[in-house]
Amino acid sequence: MSGITLIITFAISIVVMILAISKFKLHPFLAIMGTSLVLGMIVGIPLKDLPGVLGAGFSGIFTSIGLVIILGALIGIILEKTGAAVKLAEIVVGIVGKKRPELAMLIMGWVVSIPVFCDSGFVILDPIRKAMVKKTRTSAVATAVALSAGLYTSHVFIPPTPGPIAAAGTLGLADNLLLVIGMGALVSIPTLIAAYFFAIFIGKKVKSTSEKEEKVTAEDYEHIMESFGELPSAFMATAPIIAPILLMAMGSIANVLKWQGAALTIFAFLGNPLIALTVGLLFGIALLVSTKKMHLFNSMTNDTLKTVGPILFVTAAGGVLGRVIVTAGFVDYIKANATFISNVGIFFPFVISAILKTAQGSSTVALTTTAGIMGAYNASGTMMEVLGLTSPMAAALSVMAIAAGAMTVSHANDSYFWVVTNFGEMTPEDGYKTQTMVTLVMGLVSMAFIFLLSLVLL
Repeated sequence: MSGITLIITFAISIVVMILAISKFKLHPFLAIMGTSLVLGMIVGIPLKDLPGVLGAGFSGIFTSIGLVIILGALIGIILEKTGAAVKLAEIVVGIVGKKRPELAMLIMGWVVSIPVFCDSGFVILDPIRKAMVKKTRTSAVATAVALSAGLYTSHVFIPPTPGPIAAAGTLGLADNLLLVIGMGALVSIPTLIAAYFFAIFIGKKVKSTSEKEEKVTAEDYEHIMESFGELPSAFMATAPIIAPILLMAMGSIANVLKWQGAALTIFAFLGNPLIALTVGLLFGIALLVSTKKMHLFNSMTNDTLKTVGPILFVTAAGGVLGRVIVTAGFVDYIKANATFISNVGIFFPFVISAILKTAQGSSTVALTTTAGIMGAYNASGTMMEVLGLTSPMAAALSVMAIAAGAMTVSHANDSYFWVVTNFGEMTPEDGYKTQTMVTLVMGLVSMAFIFLLSLVLL
């Protein structure tokens, strides 16, 4: 199969996959794997070769990024269960101040969601938000939207959250996560600014159930903080995150400065994301010991494996789909007719990711599936090559574009939508005015900024 028929077949397969996930509630892993198998058969991949194609796409993801995802998620759950995430929030409030509650919640969410899933982060921080609303007499909706936006931004843009780690690994940046972290932090700036002003604006238009019924929270901010018990020190709370970042930074510096001998060997080893995150985990274990919760480590590990298992398998399934697309000759056809598609450039992964996100709800599925379609920047015959995105910086910006699409938009098929609306005490209609609209604004603003960066950096 070739030509326009191949393009139509691919488009239909993506539509069928989305319908299977969103309409018929088929698990994304089964939907993507099933689509990959059927697509491979339809486009004419020899049946004797098809199992090998599927296996190669699946195993490649586990080889490149599987352990990194597990370690990052385990660090996150340790920070959550030991109260370190709340300590991080307290540090942010101390810096920003309680007089700017929307800004405090925005930054607090952004910091906490770097290691912690946004759903969990909202649940953890919501009692603090409600107490701050009572203490400052500010808009409950504005603070809920700000907290949601802060959490969501780092959730899609910044490793070690599994989604961006998986996307970075699939695009060939498994050994250069520091670049992705740096770009994620940079792209977060305009995204957070846009979300902050939208939160202030919408807070004047929409009221929560508590505000409508004039209910108040009985506890003040200090009581909420006390309810978490004795929190770890600032050093112990931040070390599991800061240590891996510093080690990866030193590894990058050693390579850039072309160090030689033992220094290069040591820092290249410690700067590898797998080793750096292992060091972060060791600090996490020390955190468990200091908070007298080491006995929970086994159950935390089990919980982590249960959480990241579906993510790993969906990520691997996305790799399978990408391998089938390449083997089928789709990329070759696009390459031969690349005049238009090359002009689309960095917008192509954003559009694909946004379609997937809006249709099926999961940001992680959108991130991993789109990354699988794009392929590695340093491999031949991938969409990255077709689009001319063949440098580490181009790959990092592509991860950002995929992430921007993966937040556009959150609505009723997204579990996070219901977390924000329910805990924020809003009706579904108000949820569309707040959560859905803020994610639309954030996605478009971040993509515009990514495009501007591409004009300068590529």
